[in-house]
Amino acid sequence: MLLSGADIVVRTLIDQGCDVVFGYPGGQILNVYDSLYKYQNELTHVLAAHEQGAAHAADGYARVTGRPGVVIATSGPGATNLVTGIATAFMDSVPMVAITGNVPSTQVGTDSFQEIDITGVTLPITKHNYFVSDVRELQDTIREAFELAMSGRPGPVLIDVPKDIQIAKCEYEPKAPVVTEERKAAKEIRIRQAAEIINKAQRPFIYFGGGAITSDAADEIIALADKLDAPMGCSFMGLSAIPTAHPRFLGMQGMHGHYASSMGMHRSDCIIALGNRFNDRVTGNKAKFAKGAQIVQIDVDGAELGKNIPVAVGLRGDLKKTLEALLPLIEEKTNPDWQSELAGFKKEEIEALDQRQGLTPRRAILALNRFLGPNTPVSTDVGQHQMWAGQYTELKTKRRFISSGGLGTMGFGMGASIGAAFGTRERSVLVTGDGSFGMTLQEMATAVSYKVPLVIFLMNNGVLGMVRQWQTLFYDQHYSNTILDRKTDFVQLARAFGADGAKASTLEELEDALQQAFSTDGPFLIDCAIDKDEFVLPMLPPGGSMDDIITRIGD
Repeated sequence: MLLSGADIVVRTLIDQGCDVVFGYPGGQILNVYDSLYKYQNELTHVLAAHEQGAAHAADGYARVTGRPGVVIATSGPGATNLVTGIATAFMDSVPMVAITGNVPSTQVGTDSFQEIDITGVTLPITKHNYFVSDVRELQDTIREAFELAMSGRPGPVLIDVPKDIQIAKCEYEPKAPVVTEERKAAKEIRIRQAAEIINKAQRPFIYFGGGAITSDAADEIIALADKLDAPMGCSFMGLSAIPTAHPRFLGMQGMHGHYASSMGMHRSDCIIALGNRFNDRVTGNKAKFAKGAQIVQIDVDGAELGKNIPVAVGLRGDLKKTLEALLPLIEEKTNPDWQSELAGFKKEEIEALDQRQGLTPRRAILALNRFLGPNTPVSTDVGQHQMWAGQYTELKTKRRFISSGGLGTMGFGMGASIGAAFGTRERSVLVTGDGSFGMTLQEMATAVSYKVPLVIFLMNNGVLGMVRQWQTLFYDQHYSNTILDRKTDFVQLARAFGADGAKASTLEELEDALQQAFSTDGPFLIDCAIDKDEFVLPMLPPGGSMDDIITRIGD
């Protein structure tokens, strides 16, 4: 059949199994939007309030479904407004396909109205990007973009389509969805080397990251832990890979990780690193990191092996497939002395736990937990609230904790929580702070317009909490531009957008607000008062090692 380039874009998305895309129209992408109108019964388009919000929504959709999220924008500022969202997805290895319009090919390079070299701009933050110069290549380009976004280490891919390519016509034949490349285990010799090191360990520690979720390797990780009688910890990006209630799971590790998890990793003689990259928030002072441990690292991206921390053996391969091959070579054992030492770390963690009564950050998240279903997606913004959510949220199902780990994007949460709701067809929860929420709160309009079942759990302390915490501890309490002191009434703001809300300054008020929020069909905002001087603890000081970890103020 003879179709225009715009129709080919939309038809190919439908052929790929897309059910929803996110975006914002503009002059150089109008032909694609005209096609979206024609095919609206087959493909839902969610109109965001801002292109950044649309990109974060596509990201949130991808994280909960495991399929590429799709975002569409026009040229110039429409395309550049996607950059933060694309970079966020790139840093966290999230599959995304961004489609942008551009000026006609004949005008490229003439500085015409709203022309921008978006492929040049996004080259460092995409797995690959395309400038389509021939309509006959459009279908295959989109299909290749989907395959590339999902293969190996996932990530965002951008396709720039000039207006004349959208208008041009060519023959089009529907094709089955692309199949990603076959996942393969690491080389057998590396697997045997890894098994030899692991079998000698007396204090093994399993440390997994976001790659465990991507590879769907939870069962294999748990089987390895049971065979080795080993504890499990994770990076921030690994949260939700296994249920947080698992008895061997010590929680997330690192700068604001659980004490037992961080100390267990620090005292280990063998760290089995699964799908993570040992970034600075995990290691602290790299010269002092896990000095007594041999490290076995498995990752689908060979560039990550030994990149940040030297490893005894690096295995490049799919995590699930590699563990399947490794498990038969692992000797079953018990480690009573190691378990006794870990029990000591757990006891110290409990003793340092914030047990205060009243509306503390910990008790606020514990109250929220009572309303979460097994499939409820919990998104966060970035800051203190993000760490409290990471420390205390009960997660039962994989792909249900959505947060910007690598880039640390304030404003990520509103779009991501909307995308997560569309991806799961479940009520979505956003844990945010007043600083982050202020960056993209216009997406309240999107949530209201689409009647998104969304609970916005706003931990409001009137300051930029994480930055203020650093200023308190390391900058002599010089609170430079971190006291917001804004007069915004967030509940009234929610009502102005067409949503509802309630304020909570006590646990009893919070319980009532949560009851209202989880029984409301559309968006509901809870303005939860948090003291400005609350700290996220434990905390690894910048440049410090695990021996310097702060568990109480005054340590």
